[in-house]
Amino acid sequence: MIKHITLVAVISLCCANSHSQTYSSNGMVVSDNLEASKVGIEILKKGGNAIDASIATAFALAVAHPQAGNIGGGGFMVYMDDSSRVTTIDFREMAPVKASSTMFLDENGELIKGKNHVGALSAGVPGTVAGLYLAHQKYGKLPWEDLIAPAIDMANNGVSMSYTLASHAIKIHNSDNPEFLKSLYLDSLGMPLKFGSIWKQPELANTLGLIRDNGKDGFYKGSVAEEIERYMLENGGIITKDDLIQYKAIERKPLKGTYKGYEIFSMAPPSSGGVAMIEMLNIMEQANLEHTPFNSTEYVHLTAEVMRRAFADRAQYLGDPDYNIDMPIDKLISKEFAKNRLSNIDMEKASISDSSLFGQIYDGTNTTHFSVIDKDGNAVSVTYTLEQSYGSGMGSKSLGFIFNNEMGDFNPQPGYTNSEGLIGTNPNLIEPKKRMLSSMTPTIVAKDGKPVLIIGSPGGRTIINTVFQTVLCFLEYNMSIEESIEAMKIHHQWLPNKLFFEENKLSPDTIEALTLKGHDLQGRRYLGRLMGISIDKENGVYIGASDTSSPDGGAIGY
Repeated sequence: MIKHITLVAVISLCCANSHSQTYSSNGMVVSDNLEASKVGIEILKKGGNAIDASIATAFALAVAHPQAGNIGGGGFMVYMDDSSRVTTIDFREMAPVKASSTMFLDENGELIKGKNHVGALSAGVPGTVAGLYLAHQKYGKLPWEDLIAPAIDMANNGVSMSYTLASHAIKIHNSDNPEFLKSLYLDSLGMPLKFGSIWKQPELANTLGLIRDNGKDGFYKGSVAEEIERYMLENGGIITKDDLIQYKAIERKPLKGTYKGYEIFSMAPPSSGGVAMIEMLNIMEQANLEHTPFNSTEYVHLTAEVMRRAFADRAQYLGDPDYNIDMPIDKLISKEFAKNRLSNIDMEKASISDSSLFGQIYDGTNTTHFSVIDKDGNAVSVTYTLEQSYGSGMGSKSLGFIFNNEMGDFNPQPGYTNSEGLIGTNPNLIEPKKRMLSSMTPTIVAKDGKPVLIIGSPGGRTIINTVFQTVLCFLEYNMSIEESIEAMKIHHQWLPNKLFFEENKLSPDTIEALTLKGHDLQGRRYLGRLMGISIDKENGVYIGASDTSSPDGGAIGY
């Protein structure tokens, strides 16, 4: 057995950079937290494979990036091994057994505003630990305990409060938040921890120790499960020990598309990301982009119209495949369907988004993504989430982790759709043990069976579109990984009928021209927080880049 692995400083031993391209030839980890990326690289250097490094990185993020990194949430993994085999692991959260389609409605059948996003009732059964454990059992190389050990060290010994976390500490302390969240970043005097101070989490370290020693049973059975049930019962939640015991991560076939000779591998439902992204790439492939300059009025208009159609299809058809067996996925990702979708786009004016049709459900904005590749070319793309930033904000102090609020990703009010984006279509209504539809889009792009791009992003409802545009920039406009990540992004989700764009990256003339075409534009500081790796096969070089929108993120290679 390999000896206990401790976290060590590796910047002097590795190529590392927070916000520019990083080059290596043996392995690369890119995540939303530089310390977590270091953990992943150490695992690779100890002889672990990309799966091992992903597991260690994910647990490290649960310590150092608590606003999204988690053991109280869930997500998806896409894995391509060095023999070109591709698979995915679905560890999306599930509705508890006691959940129902009307659980967030009042006596008149109206949605109680905010109820599906706030409080313990909004928590789905967590899937992260089960998903990472399944990945290890099937594809890992190093002992499980050695992959959890660095995160335990971080929780016991403490992590330095970054500027981001210190800012969060002040905001959380001065706002109306759940008691557990308000206590998260306090010093011994009950004041918010300051920038540069050391933040220790002994309760989380204890929980991680049980997971280290007992595998997934350390979370889904025993004292942790008992405390989760007790806490939920005391605070209005409905997750029980039986829900935890019954939870299973699922290995699923990847969704596969193509774009001009490249293979696109992403998640199938209950993620909507792969379906929508491949549908959009298919439409763009049939458009004449050779004569459509990037960032031009024509490019932005066409891209927005393509997004509009894909998100309408998403809401109408997609949900948990174990509950929705009639999803026409093959049709939605076919070239013929894309041809029909392209044919009804008017390049002179924006389409109408009518609330009698379909749109996108609400998605939280705080998810996180990381990309990993090892020396043998095994590639992993993982996106996981708590839903909103810090999830429900609730958690048992004795366990030390935050519960998600993913029940808000279900359609909350059966049969009711409005122009603001509230959707009531059947495929994503709440049912016991059902997985809520997701926008997460972890993706691997390959050429001749070998990875050329590993990419993904947080961003809730914007994830699909930011990943789609990054892939398009990389493949169609021949941008580098860094250029593809930093390039201007837009977002349209059918309902509400608004075109979001990154401020300061779209010219005033283009904004005016798009407005004249009928688009209702709204600026945002940024869209997405992409973490990517490209592979220069000819030179045997891995190139990593972390989005500049992530102040704590970083790419590390060796």
